[in-house]
Amino acid sequence: MSQTPVRLRVAPSPTGDPHVGTAYMSLFNLAFVRQQGGQFILRVEDTDRARFQADSEQQIYDTLHWLGLQWDEGPDIGGPYAPYRQSERLETYRPVADRLLAEGKAYQCWCTPERLAEMRAEQQQAKQPTGYDRLCLGKSRDERAALPGFAETPVLRMLIPDDVALSFTDLIRGELSAPRPDDQVLMKTDGFPTYHLANVVDDHEMGITHVVRGEEWIASTPKHILLYDWLGWQRPEFAHMPLLRNADKSKISKRKNPAARLTWFVDEGFLPEALCNFLGLMGYSLPDGQEVFSFEEMVASFDWRRVNPVGPVFDVDKLRWLSGHYLRQLPAAEVGVRIATFMEVTGAAADLVARAAPLVQERVSTLREAAEMLTFLVSDEAFVIDAQAAEKQLGPDAEPVLRAAQQAVAALESFSTEDIEAALRIALVDGLGLKPKHAFGPVRVAVTGKTVSPPLFESIELLGRERTLQRLAAALG
Repeated sequence: MSQTPVRLRVAPSPTGDPHVGTAYMSLFNLAFVRQQGGQFILRVEDTDRARFQADSEQQIYDTLHWLGLQWDEGPDIGGPYAPYRQSERLETYRPVADRLLAEGKAYQCWCTPERLAEMRAEQQQAKQPTGYDRLCLGKSRDERAALPGFAETPVLRMLIPDDVALSFTDLIRGELSAPRPDDQVLMKTDGFPTYHLANVVDDHEMGITHVVRGEEWIASTPKHILLYDWLGWQRPEFAHMPLLRNADKSKISKRKNPAARLTWFVDEGFLPEALCNFLGLMGYSLPDGQEVFSFEEMVASFDWRRVNPVGPVFDVDKLRWLSGHYLRQLPAAEVGVRIATFMEVTGAAADLVARAAPLVQERVSTLREAAEMLTFLVSDEAFVIDAQAAEKQLGPDAEPVLRAAQQAVAALESFSTEDIEAALRIALVDGLGLKPKHAFGPVRVAVTGKTVSPPLFESIELLGRERTLQRLAAALG
């Protein structure tokens, strides 16, 4: 173990549905922290006030807890370095910004957004590297005001020196070299810091020893290292994780892919332990190459050198397979509880779902698939027969089948699965001379509303005699 306890953080922005990347980064941060006996911090980076959404922070807590990922310090539980929301730490950043300005390491920039947009367009047209042209550098407010494109409230920019170091060591990728950075904005016109200043200040103040983040931040790392050096602070170690990618290798984003939203996995009923396993596979491999592993197994074997720097493709089919695997490993009683919770049913309805769970456990991969198969058990008032299923199975030829089924069900003395099956086979297969698929298809659609359901006879037993007869009668019109 390290002599100094490791302290790692994840710092999501509350700007909408939590991104799956937040869970991905949290998983790897937490695996290393738990292996090393350190602390994991959740910090909310809410300085982007234009995109801020009030309910997003709670969604971050809820979805990470759903995954079983727990932090040691954060806005919701406190800690020795509170507050953990950047909007509550503004007094921490201003003195640092003032110091950089006083030491000549930063300068005020009064350029309007329109002037900056024109500058970038001209640079692109001339096929030049884009970056601030330092029009404001060395000018007083009055001197700059005499020129076009002047804004009343300035931003604060870093003054990147000509000899800035561009190379650094990455725990995953080894020696890296980044392009020469632009004169980065550190403080915005609204008084809020940018990510670049706020994260360096907060990481230092909170004793963060390792900064683990996505590879898109590699280009910014020289700026951050420069800030550490200017301020005389110890640099953390850096690890840049590979980005999660779509099948076309593009970065997975909430605008293009619903799977980028962490809440999507909850809504779709994937098992959280399967998603954790899947996210682990996205960047990591166990020494023996096994694909199904627990968080504890990941912790035990964790080594940054085993993280694959190549961006993994986010294969939802693979996740679905893993979810089905985990679902089948659970005790049937636990499956029943999870399905009932997903369906938001309680009391007798939850008990009925729990009894039905073994009928679907081997047939589904997600809780949503299970719920869709079992909705017929708890939806009397909202019960609707699927239109395509009705067209396929409940035409004029179905009437004698449904009437015979009615009579057979009504006459049963014992309402067990075995007796139900025997009675329906005698009435429909033997009595009407139908093949089983033609005999039972209309009955299945009438009582479950679908052409695909849990085993029919077990379903009828669970539904009960009275409700079965009601649905047969309704199907007959």
